Amino acid sequence: MRALILSDIHGNLEALEAVLAAAPPHDAVWNLGDVVGYGGSPNECVAVMRDRSDASVRGNHDKVCSGVMPATHFNPTARQAVEWTMGVLTTESRTWLEAMPQGPLSPPGSSSLISHGSPAGEDIYVLNIRDAWGTLQASEHRVTLFGHTHVQGGFHALGSQWLGFQPAHRNGSSKWILPLNTDGTRYMVNPGSVGQPRDGDWRAAFALLDEESNELTFYREPYDLARAQGRILMAGLPERLALRLREGR
Repeated sequence: MRALILSDIHGNLEALEAVLAAAPPHDAVWNLGDVVGYGGSPNECVAVMRDRSDASVRGNHDKVCSGVMPATHFNPTARQAVEWTMGVLTTESRTWLEAMPQGPLSPPGSSSLISHGSPAGEDIYVLNIRDAWGTLQASEHRVTLFGHTHVQGGFHALGSQWLGFQPAHRNGSSKWILPLNTDGTRYMVNPGSVGQPRDGDWRAAFALLDEESNELTFYREPYDLARAQGRILMAGLPERLALRLREGR
């Protein structure tokens, strides 16, 4: 199984199209949630992922923008983006978002697990090894894939040894390979955010998991940033949402 891992697209059609155009050959597409929210192309991103994804779990923005739960716990900027997104979503888009499973789940034909936040709760951020420790110790899956933090990288553990890692995209390199040990090491891996990275690199982030060759490859891909920013501004969304795309924060 060679799975293309996408997470946190957040309505950024330009980033999503660039990622799909650059993606290496794969057998399946796994969506880790937050297809909408923040960006100016929610319906377009839903349409692409509805057609392309083979396994999906919902994100916190997906469930709020589709009306599954209120946005009372969101900050004012995120809440404004939610209200705009709810107002422009088509019935078809909203229905698809509502139907996405909560996760975690194991995609068909795979030994891995996918979730939006922590498998313990989709709204829980996994920011450090302490957050990851429980899953790494208890999981029956060698690889657990998650998003939500918008930071590409992850954690691994073998017995009492647990470490974090972050891809080294030196000199603007587009990929970084993580060999997956077969000695009982367990991994929690975040492919990064397609549409709104927050790790200091503005380029769209994604990953490819090859379960046969035991490799996970992290990628970064440039996209038409100005056009994505323009869609946000033309929608009347907060200027901060456009500016932060350039900052990668």
